[in-house]
Amino acid sequence: MTANIFVVGLDDNNAQVLERLPDSDQYAFHGLLTPDELQHGEIDIGGLLDKATTTLDAFDGSIDAIVTFWDFPAASLVPLLCESRGLPHVPLEAILKCEHKYWSRLEQREVISELPRFGIVDLDDAEPKLPEGVSYPVWLKPVKSFSSELAFRVTDDDDFAAAVGAIREGVGRVGEPFDEVLGKVELPREIAEVGGAACLAEEALHGVQAAVEGYVYQGEVTVYAALDSVDYPDSSSFLRHQYPSQLPQEVQRRMADVAKRVMRRIGFDNGTFSIEFFCDVQSGQVWLLEINPRHSQSHAELFELVDGLTNHDLMVRLGLGQAPRRRTGAGPYGIAGRWYLRRFSGDAVVTRVPTAAEITALQGRLGGVEISVSPKEGQRLSELPEQDSYSYELAQFLIAANSEQEMEQKYQRCVDELRFEFDEAA
Repeated sequence: MTANIFVVGLDDNNAQVLERLPDSDQYAFHGLLTPDELQHGEIDIGGLLDKATTTLDAFDGSIDAIVTFWDFPAASLVPLLCESRGLPHVPLEAILKCEHKYWSRLEQREVISELPRFGIVDLDDAEPKLPEGVSYPVWLKPVKSFSSELAFRVTDDDDFAAAVGAIREGVGRVGEPFDEVLGKVELPREIAEVGGAACLAEEALHGVQAAVEGYVYQGEVTVYAALDSVDYPDSSSFLRHQYPSQLPQEVQRRMADVAKRVMRRIGFDNGTFSIEFFCDVQSGQVWLLEINPRHSQSHAELFELVDGLTNHDLMVRLGLGQAPRRRTGAGPYGIAGRWYLRRFSGDAVVTRVPTAAEITALQGRLGGVEISVSPKEGQRLSELPEQDSYSYELAQFLIAANSEQEMEQKYQRCVDELRFEFDEAA
């Protein structure tokens, strides 16, 4: 019997990944809301919930799972849709304890010491100040946002004032609908007071970035992988994410231990998660940066290339209430990475992007490479959605190789041979 699985925010690329799962002939995947509806423009929680419910109610067949690989608002919609249908899901309160950055820090503080000093910045104050006990350099960020939107590294009072102004102006787009979802659970006093459109200050961490992925099934926390997140030199913008991690095993063990303690504390169950860290390789010290209450869809093909099985398989099986399964090292490559080509020199209109023929030819010459260009010809870079505060993404490269060095060489060939042109005066 075919299981009907509804995927909130299903897009074409992830649909193809899902169809490559070993048991895909036993599944029928159905899109539920589009990525554009979830991530662009105003976020209408009530409207999204009503539209998804109407689609599900009209479906002529069994509804066997509702899943997603996106964070807010998709991750919060799934438990609301699953609850009334008796389907396995992560408790909404656990999702919110991960997604609300301040609430998450308060929960983490109860079971670990591997975190920075932090506090709330009062955006309603005429002259906002750093929280007591927090000192420069710090990161200012909304307690809830998309990706790295409105996240600023601040080193002095002038930087602080400029960042507060930008966050004040933009925090409501995600913060107000996030408040609506927060209203569906009983909040601790500290979270009820700050709400979902608040600003968090955290002392800047140091070291290299990494992440672990895991899942919780019937209350048991499993961490199954570690990945490296490599920044551009002297920048906070990602250059690549790579799997498997090249960090020492002891550092990976410490990340896994922290992750298990925190996810137990939060009450997370029946789902996948990804947790980002900073690591000091010499001392072995790790610091928890952020919890994502879902696995990373951008890592799916990395696992497939190295292990022969995408992490989407975990999401599907947990959504169906089935025990997860894992493969290790069964793929055709020893290492894989998702690389980002970025422009740091300011806004401009894109006057040329690599042609389809150029991309196809380069992929054929290199092997193990897939290229995706982000802007369209004639598009202004500032119109691109979900960009970080310091750069514009020009392209993504999925690169697989037998060694990290070989992977780096393939990336450099892509940079050297793909031609973009810009009009900075437009």
